[in-house]
Amino acid sequence: MSEFRMMLEGEIEQWYVTDFSEAFAENERKPLPDILSLIEQGRYQIYGLFDGEAALGYATLWKRDGVPLVLLDYLGVKASLRNGGLGAQILKRLQSMAFPIVTESELPVPGDDAAENSIRTRRIGFYRRNGFLPAYEMATCGMRWQALLFGAEDYSIWQIMDWHRKLYGPERTDVKIPLGRDEIPEMPYWMTREL
Repeated sequence: MSEFRMMLEGEIEQWYVTDFSEAFAENERKPLPDILSLIEQGRYQIYGLFDGEAALGYATLWKRDGVPLVLLDYLGVKASLRNGGLGAQILKRLQSMAFPIVTESELPVPGDDAAENSIRTRRIGFYRRNGFLPAYEMATCGMRWQALLFGAEDYSIWQIMDWHRKLYGPERTDVKIPLGRDEIPEMPYWMTREL
């Protein structure tokens, strides 16, 4: 029987350099010091799905005091275990926590690689099959995303978007919620810092 729990301090760095860095492109990965700072502030949680001590998958949650909406920031399964239902199992565990969830799934890019666009479409389909509803387009990390919601039926879309923006905070100028059709996403601060 697998266990779903918050990762311990000593497990987080290992997760970041192995499973997380393998699964997400550099422009999508929040720097580890920033994640640790958010954890220290009580605004970020990293959950792992474990079989004994072996990590099978993970979900990171971004929250803010006074905002009932939680951002499912990253969801992943160990590369060798993908497509076996573990991602859906993690979502069910999160959904049982009974708070409204927003997640972001990269939208297909016109003219981009067909295989990459197929993966993007499949990811959105995965969330939809698991009870998430597409809500609005947004930008972060230099890309256009589909925001999807679970458990947010009691709130207006305007309230949800306001909370979504508040989760990121005003310092994240690359985040645009909602994003207009002709707007171009900005790169995140960790990709534009002076070297």
